[in-house]
Amino acid sequence: MVLWVAALAIAGMMLVVWAISVLIRDAGIVDILWGFGFVVVAWVSWLVTDGHDVRAALLVFMATAWGLRLAIHLAFRNIGQEEDFRYRSMRRRAGDRFWITSLVRVFGLQAAAMWVMSLPLQLGISEADRGWTPLWVIGMVVFLIGFGFETIGDWQLTRFKANLANAGKLMDQGLWRYSRHPNYFGDAAAWWGIGLVAASTPIGIVGLIAPALITWILVKVSGVPMVEHRLTKTRPGYQEYIQRTSSFVPRRPKSV
Repeated sequence: MVLWVAALAIAGMMLVVWAISVLIRDAGIVDILWGFGFVVVAWVSWLVTDGHDVRAALLVFMATAWGLRLAIHLAFRNIGQEEDFRYRSMRRRAGDRFWITSLVRVFGLQAAAMWVMSLPLQLGISEADRGWTPLWVIGMVVFLIGFGFETIGDWQLTRFKANLANAGKLMDQGLWRYSRHPNYFGDAAAWWGIGLVAASTPIGIVGLIAPALITWILVKVSGVPMVEHRLTKTRPGYQEYIQRTSSFVPRRPKSV
């Protein structure tokens, strides 16, 4: 039942926000919904499940903290700005058919991805508690490390960009000295933490597909590759930065 209810909740959210995006001509609002959507899935899964336990409460807490932080961060960053370059490019190619193209390729695709990636929440919250396991502690530690990395990394980058003296310069300070994408690393680690807590039940192990998929997307698809393709063309010294700094997992920079 939880899987169906979560799917309906996600579909409903995406349809409403898609309609708004058509009216305001900005598909980028889907990025703000992304984090908040997981909060909704977590609480919906909680509400339709009988008998609440410690593991379920942990998962709801982690999803709420992660999702609200991301949604608030992206809202402050994106509201009032022009539409993200990814959607502007898609809009130019689709022309007058962008309204239906965005429904399928942006909102529909993200709805499907959200349902799959929220499986640890759906399964972990709905399963009956079988008692405390070490995975709860391990998962919470991994989550907190990841949450800290993405929060601090985003904060450092926001402060760097807010300084007009840094316009056009390369961000290689703070956590960005040890990883070219500490926020992406933190994002992946946070979801591995959620997945580990959910995996304390047999069916919850299936949910580990979510952090694995998130990590693959960030490292190989729309995270690191897309950002670095743009930055190598716009940031002087980025090639040298690549040579001395880890792309994902933080480590001491190399001497070049």
